[in-house]
Amino acid sequence: MRFQLTEDQRALRDGVRGLLAARFGRERLRDAVETAGAAGLDRGLWRELGAAGFFSLRLPEAAGGVGLGLPEAVLAFEEAGRVLLPGPLIATHLAAGAVPGAATGETVVTLVDSGGVVEWLEAADVVRGDETGEVAGAAVSMRSVDPLTPLHRVGDGVGDGVGDRVPSDPDSDDSDCTDVLLASLLTAAEQLGTAARVCELAVQHARTREQFGRPIGAFQAVQHLCAGMLVRTEVARAAVYAAAVTADPADIAAARLLADEAAVRGARDCVQVYGGMGFTWESDVHLYLKRAWVRARRPGSLTECEELLAAELLAELR
Repeated sequence: MRFQLTEDQRALRDGVRGLLAARFGRERLRDAVETAGAAGLDRGLWRELGAAGFFSLRLPEAAGGVGLGLPEAVLAFEEAGRVLLPGPLIATHLAAGAVPGAATGETVVTLVDSGGVVEWLEAADVVRGDETGEVAGAAVSMRSVDPLTPLHRVGDGVGDGVGDRVPSDPDSDDSDCTDVLLASLLTAAEQLGTAARVCELAVQHARTREQFGRPIGAFQAVQHLCAGMLVRTEVARAAVYAAAVTADPADIAAARLLADEAAVRGARDCVQVYGGMGFTWESDVHLYLKRAWVRARRPGSLTECEELLAAELLAELR
């Protein structure tokens, strides 16, 4: 079986990339960093994403959505990860069929995850918490390593999040996949986009930065770093794309593990290629590393994925 992108999928990917390049390029990224917090969420861009169908990709056409599937959503979120697009993208996407205005970008939706942590709480119009839709207890601001992901902890630190909810379209191919698994897969897609972008940045820098009269890319140590980044990215890409097709919990767990590793290790290696420049505030590389760290702590992270895969393997042995 060949898992090649169709012409329509490539057009979707290129369209999302073009939209984000025009509306959230490097200059806008740096502006967002300077206005971090609720003010850093561009409502105009959010509505533009809604109009382009970003949040309603998986919503049936009869409900006003685009009517596509999980593979197309993964492609869109991969592009968001490439540019470090801020905001509760996944929560709003998953709420498109349940919260009025979420599909069009008029409503910003966030959620309480299984650890009681909320991203972008102050910027959100709707916070999905327990079954009543309310969030119990006061919210306490947390110090986030990523300037573009404000964090709060609510209640006693234990939230229901989206773990027991299912996609809004019961007729979709991924109807057996809970929202928490979908959120984990879309997080993996964002991590994949970040991994691909830092690999590109490292290679570009290695080609142009010179030491001892030669581009640093001519040195074997740098070549090994870049090659390792590329291998991890492409392995993660294969896993993420396959999980988007199967929507199998074990496949999603494997994809999340590989994508988290590709993003975090890739960003760290990119900093290494940049040398001292990679640690400076003026460089964008540290922003990719910090976002990868924050995403990696979301539900469906390392320990949870390892436990799920271990349980699958043990079940096969019995």
